[in-house]
Amino acid sequence: MNKTVTIAHGNGGQENNELISQIFYKHFENDILARSEDAAVIEDGKLAFTTDSFTVSPLFFPGGDIGKLAVCGTCNDLAMMGAKPKYLTCSVIIEEGFSTRELEKIVRSMKKELEINGAKVVSGDTKVVPKGSVDKLFINTTGIGVIEKKGISASSLEEGMSILVSRDVGAHGATIFAAREGMDLESELKTDCASLYPEIKALMDANIDIVALRDATRGGVAAVLNEWAKASEVCIEIEEASVPVQDEVQGICELLGFEAMSLANEGTFVLAVPKMHAMLALEVMRSYHDSATIIGTVTKEHIAKVVLNSSWGTKRFLDLPTGELLPRIC
Repeated sequence: MNKTVTIAHGNGGQENNELISQIFYKHFENDILARSEDAAVIEDGKLAFTTDSFTVSPLFFPGGDIGKLAVCGTCNDLAMMGAKPKYLTCSVIIEEGFSTRELEKIVRSMKKELEINGAKVVSGDTKVVPKGSVDKLFINTTGIGVIEKKGISASSLEEGMSILVSRDVGAHGATIFAAREGMDLESELKTDCASLYPEIKALMDANIDIVALRDATRGGVAAVLNEWAKASEVCIEIEEASVPVQDEVQGICELLGFEAMSLANEGTFVLAVPKMHAMLALEVMRSYHDSATIIGTVTKEHIAKVVLNSSWGTKRFLDLPTGELLPRIC
């Protein structure tokens, strides 16, 4: 690993994994942390516990802002463990001179998402730092949720299971890039940022046998699939033509040389279920997004690898994202 931290260490991919495993996991090692899930399962499986920090630039973007992002991000991490979000903390670091009008607008966005999740902020902290010490506003949120479905785990995938994605991928990463660069896109492209608990609750109410769940944030769907393949020691085969991508997102990927499946999402999740439950799960998911689809299956062809099958009959490995990608997307 590099002797200094680089932007690439925050990409949610290979470098980020190295930073976490070789420094933080090395010194904080324990059984709960070692599971590497979106949220820690604590209190004998009764509660889920997670934390996240948000430094997105710009603070406001099509379809959302840093406040919406903060609450969605934390509540979604709880939902991915089958938990209902209940309590959040909110800590903010504010640059001197920041507009109180914009700050209130951000807090109103947070309130709206809290209501969607049925959660509340119960504690927090505020720090104001001199101008130039921080870029406008950073937010940290920590969440606690009550687990409604136990046993969801990245290490439980088995051969024959189906892999689904809840909607088209890469919209958040593409939106942030376009907003940051001032690109005038003649389209309706906006972030996918959304609270996912209502959709997860619908899957649980339909008695879907949810094996694994993960919201595809930094590193995108590619990072999720690689983490699952490694954790369960399986191969995940994806049909490239089945992966839903908006034309605008694909265009930005071609411009930047990125893979749509490596771009960040903030309202898109990946789901693993037994094959017999795949169609019912798809029916539930399509009631939220028409673009939800089955994208692949679990095999034993190449252990701990993700294989992308093209429409031309060729195969290639889909690796963990590397390099600097797009910094400050969440």
